[in-house]
Amino acid sequence: MEDGKTIVKGLSFVDALQIVFIVLKLVGVLTWKWVWVLAPLWISFALVIVLCLIGTIIAFVINR
Repeated sequence: MEDGKTIVKGLSFVDALQIVFIVLKLVGVLTWKWVWVLAPLWISFALVIVLCLIGTIIAFVINR
């Protein structure tokens, strides 16, 4: 870390959960539809979008 770069190793909880769901679906343990198997992915994406929208709205209101 002498050059100021941060190195992150490992999986996040959402990444690990996504992998577990996909593996369980592929081996037949889960009978869920794929939309629910991939839910950790799209829910995380939707959360980031919502937070960005909230930040944009707050910035717009403050700079008004």
